[in-house]
Amino acid sequence: MNPAIRISHLSKQYRIGSSQEASYRTLRETIMDSAARGWRRARALVSGNEAIRPAASSFWALDDVSLDVQPGEVIGVIGRNGAGKSTLLRILSRITEPTSGRVELRGRVASLLEIGTGFHFELTGRENIFLNGAILGMKRREIARRFDEIVAFADIGGFLDTPVKRYSSGMHVRLAFAVACHLEPEILLVDEVLAVGDHAFQRKCLGKLDQVSRSGRTVLFVSHNMPAVANLCQRVAVLERGRLTYLGECRRGVAHYLDGQREAGAGEVDLSQHANRRPGCQPILQRLRLIDANGQTSGGLRCGDPCAIELLVRSDRPVNNLHFRIGVEDASRTRLFTVATDLSDTGPVPIDGLRRLTCSLDSLPLAPGQYSASVDVSALRGHPIDAVDHAVWFDVIAADFYGNGKMPDSDWGQFVARSRWEVADAEEEAGIPSASMGAMT
Repeated sequence: MNPAIRISHLSKQYRIGSSQEASYRTLRETIMDSAARGWRRARALVSGNEAIRPAASSFWALDDVSLDVQPGEVIGVIGRNGAGKSTLLRILSRITEPTSGRVELRGRVASLLEIGTGFHFELTGRENIFLNGAILGMKRREIARRFDEIVAFADIGGFLDTPVKRYSSGMHVRLAFAVACHLEPEILLVDEVLAVGDHAFQRKCLGKLDQVSRSGRTVLFVSHNMPAVANLCQRVAVLERGRLTYLGECRRGVAHYLDGQREAGAGEVDLSQHANRRPGCQPILQRLRLIDANGQTSGGLRCGDPCAIELLVRSDRPVNNLHFRIGVEDASRTRLFTVATDLSDTGPVPIDGLRRLTCSLDSLPLAPGQYSASVDVSALRGHPIDAVDHAVWFDVIAADFYGNGKMPDSDWGQFVARSRWEVADAEEEAGIPSASMGAMT
């Protein structure tokens, strides 16, 4: 059977700091560009370096990626920000041309890459549904047959005849996803746009994607939602700096990706230039340190032991009423618990210059495994001023939590808790005859 998607030695190079040639250029632009090019060439000759452009002015967003996707297969594509995931989908969608390599697609392709991709913003929602269907190669009667389902799923009935340019980002995503899933393309490309919607809509979309995957259509699913990837996908491809570092069984691929994200054994991480800082944040968070029961910096904390998380924060001007929160998540990025200054007696924290905050736990309630800690700072429960997701990865190490040398099995859950059990005779209260109990045994 021929694959639905065949990617052969695909590479894409971008130049940093160089502008693309415009289709139409003024005389002034042409003269200025020629003068600048001549100056760069002269400077290179004087310095003895014949290269007019330094090698550092370009990078490979994709580097020799090869991948086959079979018809009806659902493959997750995961990796850090900047790993090349979106570039791959843009090439498959014919938005971007590859530098080298080849792509073969067998079937109609629908792409859900960015908010409003494929929409004409001056047209209404109704008109864009038919426009998108036509782009996918569907006949008008096919689109009309699914029209009511699309509108019901998108939940934009009152705005159906409103120009799309007046839609909110959530409405854009709902309509785009509804069109892409209901117009029955053979190949569906989904980037991390579902994060824009609210929680209820995300669950609705994931349920629809599950239906699509079981209907025999081919799906490439880019996401940072590891539980969704593990549940929806049969295989996973891990990209790292443009290269394919893993292709295979889904849960092993997720573990491979998370292992590469960990600050293994370090226990201390610089937050000032952290790659996982949310866009638009002020870098108030400077450093995070994990402290074990012995008061030492450690990336391995013992189950049930006391521990602490130390934050170093800085503000060049006085800031009052800051709230700090630390969330602990498991290897699939599911939030397990959150500790916060506004849930304690600390209250709002003023920052002026460099300060140290220490959050202490009397007993770490996590079963052995791999976990991460995310940190965010906000003012009066408002929008985060600074936030670093998955700032540090750490191990929880098995210990004698129960004092009897035993630990729960790995599938019993991620929390440990002490409990007391009492056994008493209750046959008379329950009205169960002794003979009946005897028969059960």
